[in-house]
Amino acid sequence: MGEAATTVEARGLTKRYGDLVAVDHLDLTLHRGEIFGLLGPNGAGKTTTILMLLGLSEPSAGTVRVLGLDPTRQALEVKRRVGYVPDDVGFYGALTGRENLRYTARLNGLRGRAAEDRIAELLHDVGLEDAADARVETYSRGMRQRLGIADALLKDPEVAILDEPTVGIDPEGVAEILELIASLARDRGATVLLSSHLLHQVQSVCDRVGIFVGGRMVAQGRVEELAERIAAGPVTIEVGVAGDGDVERRLAAVPGVRSVERDARDPDRFLVRADRDVRGELARALVEAGVDLRSLARREERLDELYRRFFEEAGDGR
Repeated sequence: MGEAATTVEARGLTKRYGDLVAVDHLDLTLHRGEIFGLLGPNGAGKTTTILMLLGLSEPSAGTVRVLGLDPTRQALEVKRRVGYVPDDVGFYGALTGRENLRYTARLNGLRGRAAEDRIAELLHDVGLEDAADARVETYSRGMRQRLGIADALLKDPEVAILDEPTVGIDPEGVAEILELIASLARDRGATVLLSSHLLHQVQSVCDRVGIFVGGRMVAQGRVEELAERIAAGPVTIEVGVAGDGDVERRLAAVPGVRSVERDARDPDRFLVRADRDVRGELARALVEAGVDLRSLARREERLDELYRRFFEEAGDGR
């Protein structure tokens, strides 16, 4: 099977506000049917990037195409084919959730039984069946986020852009929303751009991630690929032993070890921070000293650890 079609492409995309560079020469390519996580803290430039993709903000430099369209000049066509959930969704508070969705359906040319069936399906999918006929002004933030996702999906978009879609949603609801997001790509072939600072959530659903710091994309790829990029860097190794035998000193004496820390909850477990993978040297040192080695494992890199590393690298490079 050939490579999936490109749906979003940015080259050198830049946005300046006076002396402030909010987005700095961003290169980004998204494909049909993939979920891409745009990761970074608040103020990193994620929302500014999204606004340029939607044609709601004009780039200072660079180019962007969404479904082959220029969002700046063809904003209405982009809006028709792209679903967008902002980080703070706005609705008519005096109307019910169902009535708000009916309004959106009419704007998109969807009426009658087809509209009602689609609205009912989406309200079920986002877990708002019981609250569908309550006024939105009574909704919590999390409920408005759920309704925003339903609203964006009414038009069956080819691209869905979700800006912090799980903020304010309880943990059980987050799992449901992430599954809905996954089904967009899996079942409908949509491209999903998921902007978030909640790294563990993004890791669970995204095909690729991009780490965004200070307006720059400092790294992007599959989580496994990002882990490989720092594989030659510092690693953490968990060591389990039986008995003491001056273990801490012997581990610290191995070349390449930066630090050794005894686990406060388990005195027979040590965390070794090293410049490289020194598991073989650690095992040899303990066995030669007559220490009973019970376990030896390199700790897998978590996405939040990768993010912290790349954030530090970006800061060092400034």
